[in-house]
Amino acid sequence: MAPQRLSPSNLKGEHKPAAQNIVLLTAGGPLAEIIVNGLTERLGPITVIREEQETKAAVIKRRARLLGWPAALGQLAFGLVQRIFVKGNARCREVWSQFGLNPTPNRDVVVHEVPSVNSQACHALLAKLNPEVVAIYGTRILKEATLGSTNAPFVNYHAGINPKYRGQHPGYWALASGDPDHAGVTIHLVDQGVDTGRVLYQTRVAFTDADSIATYQHVQAAYALPLFARALLDAKAGRLNPKQVDLPSKQWFPPTLWAYLSNGVMRGVW
Repeated sequence: MAPQRLSPSNLKGEHKPAAQNIVLLTAGGPLAEIIVNGLTERLGPITVIREEQETKAAVIKRRARLLGWPAALGQLAFGLVQRIFVKGNARCREVWSQFGLNPTPNRDVVVHEVPSVNSQACHALLAKLNPEVVAIYGTRILKEATLGSTNAPFVNYHAGINPKYRGQHPGYWALASGDPDHAGVTIHLVDQGVDTGRVLYQTRVAFTDADSIATYQHVQAAYALPLFARALLDAKAGRLNPKQVDLPSKQWFPPTLWAYLSNGVMRGVW
């Protein structure tokens, strides 16, 4: 299934408020608030379960186990440089205005706090809420016990084209790899892998020269929201149609500082 060329304007207003008993698992933050507001605008009220964000120390230790300490420390250095020097605030505001995205927390949304989506507290809450479908955005990888805590399907929004760009910063990596045709978004079912579940919807995303690693995911959210809402309605109606996508599969991680600088200088991708 090749990524389609769709635009947010083509898809906007497709859904009518009709959602009840949809639960969204997330870790919070401005992008998560954009997803919450975009889904409630299209589907009506949803319930949010928000996990605590992992500490930086825990993240670095996990990456060191996977990739080695040099890569983990290089990613930490990139994160520090990005926080100080890579600013996208003005461009983000442009994107929010252009696509009608809202990063402000919605006080009308019911939010439950849990230590982790894989905690017993989250399992018990999912069992109690008994949702028709569980939406996922930006959480830890879900473990088998979490996926088994309810009979509802789990549907994830991933800011990349699966399976070629699984993992983190996939839009950036597609551009840095000279592969803009696979810079996009995927809505997929969740299994125990990292963005390995079967695909429901995909579309390519068009960026501008003003975009950078600080803004790619804000643009992608605009394209993803109509598809995410469509997939959740599909799940409620029992008409999910997942597909396997014939692409190479690779998991990506945040760039190291030296990879980021190299891609910026050599390829103009920042």
